[in-house]
Amino acid sequence: MKTTIIGYPRIGCNRELKRATESYFQNRISPENLNEEARALRKTHWEKQIRKGIDFPVSNDFSFYDTLLDTALLFGLIPERFATLPQDPLIRTFAMARGYEKNGYQASALAMKKWFTTNYHYMVPEVDESSRIGLSGHKPLTEFREALSAGLLTRPMLTGPYTLLRLTRFSGETSAEACAQGLIPAYGQLLSALGNAGAQWVQLDEPCLCLDMDADEKALFHSLYQSLGERNPGVKILLQTAFGDITRVYDSLSSLPVQAIGMDFVEGPDNLLKLESDGFPEDKILVAGIVNGRNVWRNNYKKSLDLLSRMSKHLPEERIWLAPSCSLLHLPYSLAPETALSHEIKEILAFAEEKMDELGELAILFSEKNPEKHSLLIRNQQRFGEAEKIPGRIIPDVRKKTSSLRGQSFRRMPDADTRKSCQQNRLRLPLFPTTSIGSFPQTQEIRAMRRRHRKGEVDQSTYETFLRNRTEECVRLQDDMGLDVLVHGEFERNDMVEFFGEQLEGFVFTENAWVQSYGTRCVKPPILVGDVRRPGPMTVDIWRFAENCTKKPVKGMLTGPVTILNWSFVREDVESTECLLQLALAIREEVLDLEAAGCGVIQIDEAALREKLPLKKKDWKAYLDHAVNAFRLCHDGVRPDTQIHTHMCYSEFGDILAAIDAMDADVITIEASRSALSLVDQLKESPYARDIGPGVYDIHSPLIPGEKEILSRLEILLSTFRPEQLWVNPDCGLKTRSQKEAEQSLRAMVNAAKTLRETYRA
Repeated sequence: MKTTIIGYPRIGCNRELKRATESYFQNRISPENLNEEARALRKTHWEKQIRKGIDFPVSNDFSFYDTLLDTALLFGLIPERFATLPQDPLIRTFAMARGYEKNGYQASALAMKKWFTTNYHYMVPEVDESSRIGLSGHKPLTEFREALSAGLLTRPMLTGPYTLLRLTRFSGETSAEACAQGLIPAYGQLLSALGNAGAQWVQLDEPCLCLDMDADEKALFHSLYQSLGERNPGVKILLQTAFGDITRVYDSLSSLPVQAIGMDFVEGPDNLLKLESDGFPEDKILVAGIVNGRNVWRNNYKKSLDLLSRMSKHLPEERIWLAPSCSLLHLPYSLAPETALSHEIKEILAFAEEKMDELGELAILFSEKNPEKHSLLIRNQQRFGEAEKIPGRIIPDVRKKTSSLRGQSFRRMPDADTRKSCQQNRLRLPLFPTTSIGSFPQTQEIRAMRRRHRKGEVDQSTYETFLRNRTEECVRLQDDMGLDVLVHGEFERNDMVEFFGEQLEGFVFTENAWVQSYGTRCVKPPILVGDVRRPGPMTVDIWRFAENCTKKPVKGMLTGPVTILNWSFVREDVESTECLLQLALAIREEVLDLEAAGCGVIQIDEAALREKLPLKKKDWKAYLDHAVNAFRLCHDGVRPDTQIHTHMCYSEFGDILAAIDAMDADVITIEASRSALSLVDQLKESPYARDIGPGVYDIHSPLIPGEKEILSRLEILLSTFRPEQLWVNPDCGLKTRSQKEAEQSLRAMVNAAKTLRETYRA
């Protein structure tokens, strides 16, 4: 069997791309230097695929920011506010991703959303009446030729036309159907150019085929590919899907003018059932995604071989290519740099490099008449047996607690209106209370001190004194600005999930297992290997110190159980609901300890609530029921005058507002500015009665908002929300912003709130 991958991590083994790009932002290196670093990384990644035995390496999976944004630029999906920017690809890419301001010209960034059920963020393409659809770039061709010049024949990939159109935001008189009239000829032109350059295959990624599809969407998909087939000069097309099943279009696969179809058999078990019941087109290759492309555990070869055996009954082995279930972008780069992990843990892990090894080993095993006797399979099964013996895999006391909670539904008493009155009497907050979401800028000084402490160069006492000094400065700065509910700044936290994972039993941590979240933002997800237990308080001491620095309320800052679970690599040997209950119990213990210490405002962030929402609506209820119940468990038993906040960001929330309401938080802060306040329109349809703080400025852009800009957004929000329910806050935490950007933006925000108070007082 042949092997291939769908995409590869682009940040580099040591985050070389992140460092080079940030140096470019800071004018420390030239555009030429940045492009040179990019070329070196691409060559390294292609050569690595060849060394690992991958038969069909992929190109154009590289991006300085986001491949969907690259595809939008490639085909002219550019809204009017960016039309007059310089033609330089770097300038346009970063302007559309981060916003642009120069010589009096300003343009806000494209919206940013989560990529299906992952923690990766994509830039939402925009089309308006000024957009000129057509082939306006050459990136896939350039990178294909770049590989070819190094003696490497690759398969160029790009987002397919259906997914591109379905994820694009249209305004004015524009529509997907109208856009397609210029888009499909442009795709055909690019395919022709790639074929003339020597490409044999082109990969078109169509993960939107795993979403629900109505009749019009299904018709659009088929019309796009029929039109594309008429313009294809002969290059072979791999239609690649991911993140679930494609049962909605399975019955028409044989009519598609493509030569291979990639299907996810990890998250889409119904794909196999369809293949067995309906067969597979005789003129196409099946690219079988059987190695999990987004979790770090070793592949269970026995299970994968069973899958392949079932597939091979319906099509010959030479028409099956082995692949991961999705792009390896969602995995850390390599296990090689992980010197601190125990041997037992490393034996059951596989990152992007190791996943390619697994593909090759599965191909070898499937060619064997008696694979059960092969050393590769024997060793693979031994690993899973040894994993069961890892200390802490099962903690009886924890399992006893969660078993007693199964089937229970938690509800806070008294009702929300009564609680609001109790909280107002305690907190005495003004109209339009101001707050930030949690983190303050993580300066180079802070990051350097954290590194020195980890390496043992700074003792614990010195480190804690440093953190307290920064915390006191942060609290006094907020006091000076006039914020109403303060935060301690979270200087002790490297990451909102990793910080808690390090203090909970059940997690292990890596040294270099970074995964791209968006742009240059990388995260290092914890790995959940055992049962979760909280040994002791995690945040009480730093909260108590911050509270003593001011007379204003300071929020206790926690990460919720759904977000911790969704932003970790989770274990596969138990149900996720078991892990969720364990995490919720641990967070509840922390909530009650904060309350006992005197904390009157506690924020339990569920930034990733929607992230793992199933792609098919029929599966939503079960997921949301578990997520909502876990959150309610976190504040079960809290006093009426303790105000519970939560925060969510960068997702569509309009269609899950009932679930958000059922979480029973007193205040919700939510992303709104980058999505052009679309939340307002959603809430006009489904009014929200609780206190809410839609973000009034975008913290992921370096653009500093003015007071008038924030006031205009608040006035729009007041068309939907009552004054007494509206909070004023940024979109998200300020960790990635500079001190100047954070301070100036917050001062403008506070001044806007004060102006609004005067207006309503009058």
